[in-house]
Amino acid sequence: MEMKTERPYERLIRYTKYETVSEEGTGKSPSTPSQTVFAGALADELRGIGVSDVCVDENGYVYGTVPANVPDWHGRTLALIAHMDLSSASPCENVRPRVVEYSGEDVELGNGVTLKAADFPEMKRYIGKHLVVTDGSTLLGADDKAGIAEIMDMSEKLIGGAPHGDVKICFTPDEEIGSGAGLLDLDRLGADFGFTLDGDAFGGVEYETFNAAHAKLRFFGVSVHPGSAKGVMRNAVLMAMEFISSLPADQRPETTEGYEGYYFAESLIGTVEGAELHCLIRDHDAEKFAARKAFIQSVADGMNEKYGEGAVELTITDSYRNMREKLVPEHQELLDTAREAVRAAGGEPYSNPVRGGTDGSALSFRGLPCPNLGTGGGNYHSRLEYCCVEDMEKCVDELLYIVKHYAEN
Repeated sequence: MEMKTERPYERLIRYTKYETVSEEGTGKSPSTPSQTVFAGALADELRGIGVSDVCVDENGYVYGTVPANVPDWHGRTLALIAHMDLSSASPCENVRPRVVEYSGEDVELGNGVTLKAADFPEMKRYIGKHLVVTDGSTLLGADDKAGIAEIMDMSEKLIGGAPHGDVKICFTPDEEIGSGAGLLDLDRLGADFGFTLDGDAFGGVEYETFNAAHAKLRFFGVSVHPGSAKGVMRNAVLMAMEFISSLPADQRPETTEGYEGYYFAESLIGTVEGAELHCLIRDHDAEKFAARKAFIQSVADGMNEKYGEGAVELTITDSYRNMREKLVPEHQELLDTAREAVRAAGGEPYSNPVRGGTDGSALSFRGLPCPNLGTGGGNYHSRLEYCCVEDMEKCVDELLYIVKHYAEN
């Protein structure tokens, strides 16, 4: 009897049992032990389907090779990359996935959460298809476990299948906290170029990301009894709020789209004596990005003039750069091939500016050109997250086309 092959969405559902949220500030790689557990499970699965040279390195990266089955193959080596960690933006423990057929109407997920058709007009593309969703209490984790599932399915289809060159596989930790590509061993990977599978809807061929920086601000106040505070108290929480109010209201994540950059006051904790504010700075344009960082500095400087030197301490750290700078036009051929692959899989390619970053941003600047591909889902980092059963399979077909193309060329 022929054994039933696991479908990509079934792999995704199985992977959701691993709670792999990453955490900033631990100084470790992976940043959380749960990612190490998942890495081990993925390595075992790769070995089980026949992938060669599988290992988990000391930093928690999973590597493997689907070796060429073309005699005397000497082509360029392709890498396919996805990340193991989840965003902490929504709860991600005890995920309860299920499959629903989408009719075009609202989907009652549960726990008071509804996926409303009117809020997401792009959902029309899924009418008559099947979506993996949750019960509304957690995110799904398709970002990026859908990408992992599709790479796994592709690998299984390649082994013993159609002619192909060497295909390198890598699953990375800590992409969601911006450090996923930093410790990837490019020599061990051994690829000439790659694609990350970290986009949303099927058909996405992405080559533009934000330039990104993180601003950490510490506000130092003076605390005295409120009954005798006049002229003496300096409230650090109010200073932080004053800083936030200085950021343009029309340049926030919730008021911008497309190529519009933003300032994002992401978190604030504090007391009268001290407060700490974390802000994200984003822009696709390098000059505008530099101007945004200079503006943040000028606001901090102004507050130090107002409240006294040392009242505000600012540290700005660059996170990643716009990978367009490395991909266009030098590696236009990668984008053209990916678009051909989308059409061959029955879709229409599209390219939107990524309002975020991917491992491909850092990897492209490290010398591994690496556009990003869609994985068949949407509403990532949210309880409203979903992934389309049928489109996940199209994503696998897209990968198989890419592999075939580079085996022949």
